[in-house]
Amino acid sequence: MSKQTETPAYGGQAVMEGVMFGGKNTTVTAIRRNDNSLDFFEVKKKKRPWVEKLKKIPFLRGVAAIVEASANGTKHLNFSTERYDVNPEDDDQIESTEQTSKLTMILGVAAVGVLTFIFGKLIFTALPAALAELFRPVFPGHVAQNLIEGFIKLIFLLSYIYIISLTPLIKRVFQYHGAEHKVINAFENGKELNVQNVQDQSRLHYRCGSSFILFTVIVGVFIYLAVPSEPLWERLTYRIALIPVVLGASYEVLQLTNRVRNVPSLRWLGYPGLWLQLLTTKEPKDAQVEVAIASFEEMRKRDAAPAEDNPVNRIV
Repeated sequence: MSKQTETPAYGGQAVMEGVMFGGKNTTVTAIRRNDNSLDFFEVKKKKRPWVEKLKKIPFLRGVAAIVEASANGTKHLNFSTERYDVNPEDDDQIESTEQTSKLTMILGVAAVGVLTFIFGKLIFTALPAALAELFRPVFPGHVAQNLIEGFIKLIFLLSYIYIISLTPLIKRVFQYHGAEHKVINAFENGKELNVQNVQDQSRLHYRCGSSFILFTVIVGVFIYLAVPSEPLWERLTYRIALIPVVLGASYEVLQLTNRVRNVPSLRWLGYPGLWLQLLTTKEPKDAQVEVAIASFEEMRKRDAAPAEDNPVNRIV
């Protein structure tokens, strides 16, 4: 068995026709252009003392990490989206101000990414709570209401992922997601990063954001048991107010399942998240694995580069 290499600072995300990897000091995206060439985009991580302090505090660190990931991820997604299906020779005609909304121009790409996440979380939290209330005549109990609410959230989540996965574009994104996981698994298992070795790895990973999303549903059921579920206005108020608590606790659960993934009697704790990844990842093609490997290698190279050689934003 190969020696496992722990990579707690490394994380990834699939973007349009590419993959983003984040290290300790930087994040790098590699995308496949329509002429089969590769482009790289780098965003250096800004060190904010108060954010770094929050990242060391259990439960609070999860919220800080999620906000930061939403901000950085949107920058990379914007880069890949602007260049998707655009000939490289036409790159000089790409104008970000023409491709984004007025709100984006005012607040910035990162801020819009965070706001979009918050808005989506509000809808995903409030709507199932309101719908569960319709079942109160049949399931009036406090515990039953929380279970019904959690079930509705789960149905929403699985239905949404399944429906969007049927589109060719999202299927390709999910293939890149699978390639991202395969690269991380190959690296953690001490394998040389080539297409064959990477393709031999699992497309599932314990630290995946998909697992985190599912854990917010499961953890939320237990947290909401501690607060009233009626009347409806009070129920919705508590649900919204407790969003940071649910996010923070779910992040800790995600980290726990990753730490115990090699303990036979405990690794099953992460199985629900892995099962969801059967929907959010697809088996990638060799060309997609090549992009993921290139992104990961470029990230590692830039992560080790001196600060003066690593500007805040650049296309390489």
